[in-house]
Amino acid sequence: MATTTTTTTGFTPGMLPDEYESLRRQVAKFADTEVAPVSAELDAAHRFPYELVARMGAMGLFGLPFDEEHGGMGGDYFALCLAIEEIARVNQSLAITLEAGVSLGAMPIHRFGTEEQKREWLPQLTDGSGLAAFGLTEPEAGSDAGGTRTKAVLEDGTWTINGSKSFITNSGTDITRLVTATAVTGTRIGGDGQEKPEISTIMIPAGTPGFTAEPAYDKVGWNSSDTHPLTFDNVRVPEENLLGERGRGYANFLRILDEGRIAVAALSVGAAQGCVDESVKYAGERTSFGRPIAEYQGISFKIARMEARVVAARTAYYLAASRMLAGLPFKKEAAIAKLVAGEAAMDNARDATQIHGGYGFMNEYLVARHYRDSKILEVGEGTTEVQLMLIARELGI
Repeated sequence: MATTTTTTTGFTPGMLPDEYESLRRQVAKFADTEVAPVSAELDAAHRFPYELVARMGAMGLFGLPFDEEHGGMGGDYFALCLAIEEIARVNQSLAITLEAGVSLGAMPIHRFGTEEQKREWLPQLTDGSGLAAFGLTEPEAGSDAGGTRTKAVLEDGTWTINGSKSFITNSGTDITRLVTATAVTGTRIGGDGQEKPEISTIMIPAGTPGFTAEPAYDKVGWNSSDTHPLTFDNVRVPEENLLGERGRGYANFLRILDEGRIAVAALSVGAAQGCVDESVKYAGERTSFGRPIAEYQGISFKIARMEARVVAARTAYYLAASRMLAGLPFKKEAAIAKLVAGEAAMDNARDATQIHGGYGFMNEYLVARHYRDSKILEVGEGTTEVQLMLIARELGI
């Protein structure tokens, strides 16, 4: 896919440039014909979808925003968001596997890696044959990432890393190639004259002695995605495994989070849209007192409100993506998109479950999976409260 130049006016829902629309249709067909039929089985078995990941790799989805020189498709971040949205309509677990594999796994290497690091790692991440993860969150450092306790000591050209990470996506699969972890590598004097921890990011290949992906979490939702706590017990890696400038790990990851919020917003929009699609279909087929329930105003108005949420959330993430690609500030817009879309996904899942009645409580129904899956969209990659804080700060309050 060739890169399309965007303007400050951004993208318009329903009026995408041809190459974006072609990609969206291709991924939508894949989602409907190959992903949807096996999603309930994967969810029930808590099984990671290796076959579907390989298929997405062959389609080039993991390489969408990367240059062809490093194995990518030469597209952009908005193309990735469109793909994530379409997959999330039918399977959030697979969508988060793609989102985390690209925006949290490969993107830090693309943004901050040396040419040698890019050539070594990106080709196997952009073709879907391997996955990378980012270890930021710790048991006592979530939204407060500055509270990192993992430490890395450099001696004789080798980093020795000790600590732990929590809730790390794509960190324990058979195709996980590396985890990039934030760690305290020393101290620095801040602008206020106070001593502060120096946080850097270090790449740790899978299989490195002392690096353990602990047993997977038993989650409420996203059951076929891969999520583990990690431990580092005297893990030793070469000095050149430092990713980016020493001491810039936290600042660099804040940039990655800003971008990632747009992708998670796209995932949330896909989930919200999936709830609308299922509700429209069910309301037209289900009868009560001799009439399709869609004819009752209580149902039709509920679905109309669901659709309004989708349109508002999609418009928000399109705006954030367009500003990002145009080189304009987008922190506030990304936070708004994440906030609005995450709430839309959860609200639509709740309403769709209500419309389906008892069937909405059955796990084989897509709306039940969306109900379980969507809550994390108000938590992951920055809670709702963090988004509100960021928006307020950008307003100067």
